[in-house]
Amino acid sequence: MSQDRQPHGVVPYLTVDDAEAALDFYARAFGATETLRLKMGDKVGHAEIEIAGSRLMLSGEWPPMDILGPKARGGATAAFSIMVPDADAAYARAIAAGAIADRPPEDEFYGDRVGKVIDPFGHRWSLHTHKQHYSAEELQKRMDAAMAGWSEAQAG
Repeated sequence: MSQDRQPHGVVPYLTVDDAEAALDFYARAFGATETLRLKMGDKVGHAEIEIAGSRLMLSGEWPPMDILGPKARGGATAAFSIMVPDADAAYARAIAAGAIADRPPEDEFYGDRVGKVIDPFGHRWSLHTHKQHYSAEELQKRMDAAMAGWSEAQAG
């Protein structure tokens, strides 16, 4: 376990319906390293992991305190992006570990190759490989072109 327990910056805190299974899944799917696990009875009361150099905290659900995961809330309320050397390989690894395919990797207008998955606990993950850098002005032009003719109905 990491001796550096002082978090830096913003640290997301995930709530999942099965913290034990989530810790196993994140290790298999995203190469997470567990740095802390605290039990509260037979449940994980608090855990910390690192994925690609970033810290995440998580716990199981605690309904009496209105601490619920995406499944209980009817869907994800946030999304996570991981910068990886190979989005295709990372996507395949996540799927093999049990993630649900949301969108296979493809090159995006903003210069990244991105694949999207939903973990077994309802959280959305984007796996990015940065391929091309654009200025803010060029990104706006590319977004305008990509969104031409797009409607909210297409988002499903």
